[in-house]
Parts: sequence; structure tokens; C-alpha cells
Amino acid sequence: MTEKDPRNTLLDLLRGVSLFKEEVFPEKKELFSKLAYGQSPKTLFITCADSRISPELLTHQPPGNLFVLRNIGNIVPAYGTSFGGVTSAIEYAVVALKVSHIIICGHSDCGAMSALIHPEKLDPMPAVKSWLRFAETAHAVTDALVATDIGPEDIQSLSEHNILLQLAHLRTHPSVAAALARNAIILQGWYYDIPRGKVYILDEKTRQDMTVSEAITKLEADIAASSEV
Repeated sequence: MTEKDPRNTLLDLLRGVSLFKEEVFPEKKELFSKLAYGQSPKTLFITCADSRISPELLTHQPPGNLFVLRNIGNIVPAYGTSFGGVTSAIEYAVVALKVSHIIICGHSDCGAMSALIHPEKLDPMPAVKSWLRFAETAHAVTDALVATDIGPEDIQSLSEHNILLQLAHLRTHPSVAAALARNAIILQGWYYDIPRGKVYILDEKTRQDMTVSEAITKLEADIAASSEV
């Protein structure tokens, strides 16, 4: 087989599975035994399909802790505009799994956001073009966010505003709205800076970024304050 033969990639994947069975599975056999008959993740993690994002690696979580939903551009259509995999996954996560957190995570160098700025890239991909209409509002109001030095200004600003837009869409889903009304769920937007290995938390109210350290400090203070009441 030549180096470009697609069978080489498949061979690499199969060898990876063999390595998992021989080395990884025995080390985590107890965990997988517990997961064999059900799941109880606390977080729905919605992110882009981009291969550079590994939710479990990024959050240092073992199998079973994250219910992961991926698509082009980490998009959540507003309820009623598109009944499909995204809507059903959200509903299942909130109603059946009763997750207590939903994260929408965008990232630097996002091809979907680049395509919104350069729509000619979408000419040979009509399905992608149709899907990205759910992010078009973010493109229209990109100037509402001021880019920092995280990455290219246009892509970063658009990515961040898209995260905020998708959080707004998420709130239109009945299951999410009901959980929010009961104070049973927390929504949060993240921006992942791939080359720097940093995650920034987007504050929906101030529309500003927080570092993970700042977010941890704030959350710990909130927890301490509520425990004193």
C-alpha cells in the first residue's frame, strides 16, 4: 500500500482499537463495568465537529461524565426552526439524563466562522451553507464584541458572538427553559484558543471574557456565599 492509500488510515485506527483492548481497557475495567448498564453524565457539552477539539481531554473528564454533541460551528438552532439531531439530543440530555450543565464551546481558527466571512467557500457545499444560516445573525452583529489578542480578530469576534447567539437559541428549547425556571441547570459559553491551550469563559451579561482562573474564583465565591445563607 502507498502512503496515500486510505487503508493505511483505517489500519492505524484498528491498531488503536487493539491497543485500547490490550492496555487501556484492563486499567479502567472497573470504570467500564460501571458504565456497561447505563450513563449519568452531569454535563451536555456542545462543540464543533473540528477534529482538534477533544472535550474529554480538554476538561480532564473520564468516559461517562460528558454527553457530547458535535456539529459544524457548535450550532444550536432555535426551537422549532429545525427538528433534528441537535434538538433531540438536547431534549434527551435535559429530560432523560437530567444534566445540570450545558456548555457551548467554540474555538479559534474555526472553519465554519471563516466560511461566514468568506461565503464563496460554501459554493460546493450546499448542505453546510444551509446549516450555517443558524449562525448568520452572529455575522451580522460581529462588531458587538471587541476582539482581544487571542487570535485573528475577525474569526475570534465572530466565534465568540456565535457562542452567545447559540446560548440564546438554547434558551428557546422548552426542556432547557423549564430546567432554568427550576434553577436546575447552568448554561455557559467557552472559547477554546487551540494554539495557546487556553479556554475563556464568556459572560453573557457583560459580554466579556473571563479566564478559567477568574471563573473558578468567582464560582467558588458564589458557592461559599450561598452556603452561608
